[in-house]
Amino acid sequence: MSRYASIEAEVAAVEARGLRRTLRPLQMTDAVTGLLDGRSVTVFCSNDYLGLANHPDVAKAGGGSGSSRLISGNRLSHEALEERLSVLYGRPATLFSSGYHANLALMSTVLGVGDTVASDALNHASIIDGLRLSKAERVIMSHGDPSALPKHAKMAVVEGLYSMDGDVLPLEAYTGDHWLAVDEAHAFGVLGPDGRGAAADQGVQPDFVVGTLGKAIGAYGAFVIGPPSLRELLLSRGRAFIFTTGLPEGIVRQAMAGLDLADAERRARLADRVHRLRRGLADLGVEALGEHHVVPIVLGDRTMAVAERLLERGFWAAGIRAPTVPAGQERIRITCSSEHTSLQIDQLLSALEQTLKELP
Repeated sequence: MSRYASIEAEVAAVEARGLRRTLRPLQMTDAVTGLLDGRSVTVFCSNDYLGLANHPDVAKAGGGSGSSRLISGNRLSHEALEERLSVLYGRPATLFSSGYHANLALMSTVLGVGDTVASDALNHASIIDGLRLSKAERVIMSHGDPSALPKHAKMAVVEGLYSMDGDVLPLEAYTGDHWLAVDEAHAFGVLGPDGRGAAADQGVQPDFVVGTLGKAIGAYGAFVIGPPSLRELLLSRGRAFIFTTGLPEGIVRQAMAGLDLADAERRARLADRVHRLRRGLADLGVEALGEHHVVPIVLGDRTMAVAERLLERGFWAAGIRAPTVPAGQERIRITCSSEHTSLQIDQLLSALEQTLKELP
């Protein structure tokens, strides 16, 4: 039996009822006409009510999609970006308007009543909300501890890099007969071969991958990777895909440009900056969580005062308070960029050293 038999059965059921949805790429030529399957058409199904999505002044800034991709909003650029991501991962990719949309659609489409899903305690709100929508039974695993993963679970869900703790889990420990979904939002573009994320870095292929284009890639939007049957089901059952406007073409082009620029040289430069910052913190006797480009420093009730003092010195590093993190675990969350200079990192370290002396 196929590992994805339940998804394939859902796709077959949709097909049998004549409810399968398909995308048809439309290339607009002016405000209300375009080319659909090579034919010239006048469009009467767009939500571009004032004809602005392709207005020359708007188009200079990128232009809009006008509607859901299933109605009149599918563009050649959408398909080109999906093809590029599909080649990168070796499996079909489906674009979404945001990482939140992607997780809502994935979780609520592949899971349902009667299923059991194991979710890490620190998973992002979008994962949690998607699981709630699915109505599956949820088992919450202590962070980083797969021992609570039930044998009968249909899926385990974790993140590739946790944005508040900066840590990466041993993903092999979460694999098995069940499905594994990994949200690579903070790892995509940075970690692993070709920037495919923490799972690829560890040689693990999850069943489903969620990635975002608004972080390391510098644009906006998100995508889901999975088997061909998953894409078919998302197009026909993924409410967060079906009932929202497609990404503007300008944003899609930004994402393509970002993927071009997110190369090995930038990743190596970022790794060097991270090493410099973490080594400097260690020299100051400051313990930082994790080991990658998200660098949290737990300061408890001093957090906001330290953040404010750093800001006065010209460095904006966000203070994270409860309930975003547990009470007593408040922290400064420093994030590194490949474009930080060595001097800027050294200046931040100096400012932090002075601040911690003033606020012991």
